[in-house]
Amino acid sequence: MQQTPDDLQRVAERTLAYYDQNAQAFWEGTRDHDVSQNIDALLKHIRAVSPFELLDLGCGPGRDLMSFKALGHRVTGLEGSAQLAALARANSGCPVLEQNFLNLDLPGARFDGVFANAVLFHIPSPALQRVLRALHTALKPGGVLFCSNPHGDGQEGWNGDRYAAFYDWPTWRNYLTQAGFVELTHYYRPAGLPREQQPWLASVWRKPESP
Repeated sequence: MQQTPDDLQRVAERTLAYYDQNAQAFWEGTRDHDVSQNIDALLKHIRAVSPFELLDLGCGPGRDLMSFKALGHRVTGLEGSAQLAALARANSGCPVLEQNFLNLDLPGARFDGVFANAVLFHIPSPALQRVLRALHTALKPGGVLFCSNPHGDGQEGWNGDRYAAFYDWPTWRNYLTQAGFVELTHYYRPAGLPREQQPWLASVWRKPESP
């Protein structure tokens, strides 16, 4: 899919505008979602000494920041929607970076883990590799990336006022390995249901200890 930098910026602005306009409703609709399986999948693969330095990418209104903080970890949020970022700070008391994913400015080798739950599928495919490489750089050697996205067969485009890309597992794995990550595990959610009733594909990746 050919998209110019201006095209990508318009995609980001329209998607973020949706979340700005629906921030409170999004918080009320997602605050009770149980993603403990995903949180555990990240934490159990981190080799560092606890408490961990974590980045919650696309932290939304702060639900998972609160969970990581309650577990005793040092967690920073990152959110592109100003309204969601404000909610995340108020709800969690954690620092929240306000950054557009197309213009990430992250410190190098800072985090033991990055939690990207239900967020990377909003990034247009031409920009995905750049974002993944930025996350790779932000992780410490041996650090862990968790991501969960709705999967599909390569469909990409507008879903209402939100942009979304739906990858199958081989395509997603190729993106991550090209960005320098090593696969640890992947699974479909919710657990215990037939595959056609499991819309989410979760995967866990490690940044190698040495280049």
